Amino acid sequence: MSCYGDRTGATKRSQPQKKMKKIGLISGMGELPKAVALEAKAKGFHVMAVALEPLADKALSACVDDITWINVGKLGKIIEYLKRSGIRKAVMAGKVPKSLLYKSRITPDLRAMKLLFTLKDRGDDSILLALTRELEKEGITLLNTTDFCSQMLTPEGFLTKSRPTDVEFKDITFGWKIAKGMGKLDIGQTVVVKDQAVMAVEAIEGTDEAIKRGGHYAAGGAVVVKVSKPNQDMRFDVPVVGLATLHAMVAAKARVLALEAEKTILLQKDVLLPSADKAGISVVGYRNNVD
Repeated sequence: MSCYGDRTGATKRSQPQKKMKKIGLISGMGELPKAVALEAKAKGFHVMAVALEPLADKALSACVDDITWINVGKLGKIIEYLKRSGIRKAVMAGKVPKSLLYKSRITPDLRAMKLLFTLKDRGDDSILLALTRELEKEGITLLNTTDFCSQMLTPEGFLTKSRPTDVEFKDITFGWKIAKGMGKLDIGQTVVVKDQAVMAVEAIEGTDEAIKRGGHYAAGGAVVVKVSKPNQDMRFDVPVVGLATLHAMVAAKARVLALEAEKTILLQKDVLLPSADKAGISVVGYRNNVD
């Protein structure tokens, strides 16, 4: 997704901001922040983005009304910008890999360090809930990410012409239970299975790397299952699938992508689904009320 050539942002900058509703956008990696920004603008919001360096896409600038680039570790500066801009509501979109904490690619500021020291553990939910509370202390309410991408939620049913076999459906139901169990433990959201055996479990490396690793062991024909966590907080860490995931599946020679219906964001589906069919990959929106 590219927002270049869209003159909406330039027009809105010339209008008095006080006549428009403001919303803050805290942007990580990927295409989702741009999609969220465009829907927020369509709903009449003046979108003021905090683009997290070195993660956010430079093309985000063309999708929003105002933008500032701040290192992902500088929590104090992020909050200061939002407050100074008069932001009372914000949304988070885009991946912020937790692996950054272990690769010395960020230097947390004092406020971020204090937050990290208060955590009971460094699971995704623990970090993101603590961040949400920090924003709330400053009068900033974090909205559900899905409030601005409801049209991108995965529908239930077969989404491609290619459909899973009976054997692959057994792998979907098997993988679902494993993935939900992982989510309950705040480990990851994706599992790769074949013949009702686990090939790979997503951890800190992320979905796409887990798919490649699982594909190596499966040697073709793997089934990838991605779900929300039980009692998923829709303000953050909502499962997202895009073209990068499809490319990882092609490289891994995987056969099926099963996504939790109405709980997983499917990006660029007009391109992704035909591409999946071309690659012989089945995509399914799956719902199982027994988690």
